[in-house]
Amino acid sequence: MNTELVKGFRDITGIEADKRAFILEIIRRTFVKYNFEQIETPIIEYEEFVKGENPNDEVISDIFRLRDKGDRKLALRYEFTFQLKRVAKNKKLPYKRFQIGPVFRDEPVSANRLRQFTQCDIDVIGSDIKSEAEVLAITREILDALKIKSKIYINNRKMLNEILDELKIKEKEAVLREIDKLDKLPEKEVEQNLKKYDAEKVLGILKNGEDFFKKYKSFEEIEELKKYCRYYGFDVIFVPYLVRGLSYYNQNVFEIKSDLRESICAGGSYLVNGIQSTGISLGVERLEAITKIAVRYDKVLVVSLNEDKKAIEVAKKLQKNGKFVTIFYGKPSKALEYANAYKIRNVIFVGAKELKQKKFKIKDMETGTTKVLVIKKRVAKKDGS
Repeated sequence: MNTELVKGFRDITGIEADKRAFILEIIRRTFVKYNFEQIETPIIEYEEFVKGENPNDEVISDIFRLRDKGDRKLALRYEFTFQLKRVAKNKKLPYKRFQIGPVFRDEPVSANRLRQFTQCDIDVIGSDIKSEAEVLAITREILDALKIKSKIYINNRKMLNEILDELKIKEKEAVLREIDKLDKLPEKEVEQNLKKYDAEKVLGILKNGEDFFKKYKSFEEIEELKKYCRYYGFDVIFVPYLVRGLSYYNQNVFEIKSDLRESICAGGSYLVNGIQSTGISLGVERLEAITKIAVRYDKVLVVSLNEDKKAIEVAKKLQKNGKFVTIFYGKPSKALEYANAYKIRNVIFVGAKELKQKKFKIKDMETGTTKVLVIKKRVAKKDGS
């Protein structure tokens, strides 16, 4: 039996799992603070629904396809947004929801790109530009909490369409897909691709400074978003060639970058059942890779030296005081090996001698020092070193 991991998937254990749990809790708590409703949706949907109305999007070619025993064509979800077509029906607007969970893409694997990854999405159905600013402010708050330095880049899909209309370019979606590759491919290669659509002139236009784009009607939406972001206390950067790969975006789009080459968060505005909406997605794996926060839990190992009942009592008292406690029944040497293996910093020994003296030794596995826990009635305190 082959028990190896499938390429692009991974097991998550130990310190790595603790760090992910910490990141996810910060994200969830921040979403809830802004009064967004948490939802869950199925991992498996009908393939037709997953493909949606944009079958030419590159990401659609990367969906995992399935068939059930009834020979129905199914697929794993590649994102959460398309499911809002069902979830958001008949909701009082604006409908503000968030979702956290795994999504799947059958695509080439790299250091920062897996085939299963965890997305954290926040969306407003029935949105305006003020909603876009709020979504970006929430994301900024999360990144600040994780001590991640970042920059927010924005553009507007309507403005890009205005430019393409001005150049009388017909195959706009194909051209936008090529423009979107400017931060991934050499400019010369993108230019060659654009020649297929007689659209290479667009590169020259997109190199202009910000003032140049004020002549386009849709630039007003960029200026308004910048204004409301300043109200929230941060600035955003206009990038005229930012597209975002999904063709359903129809107004402002945004990407957030840090030290990774790839974006760590991205989103924009789009229609859900004909209703203007906006949202952003945070990738947990990329946040995990870039945050410098070290997650530490106050873990304790209570070692029973043939005093199991008292060891359980000590463990329960420590747990009531907010400690994370495991009880070990066995030899002290094995207990110390166990503590080292699972990064448990403090080890308390509970034996007949300790109970008689009402003093328990605490060994600090990181420093090697020993302290003494003195039990007086129901109060525990540290004494000596």
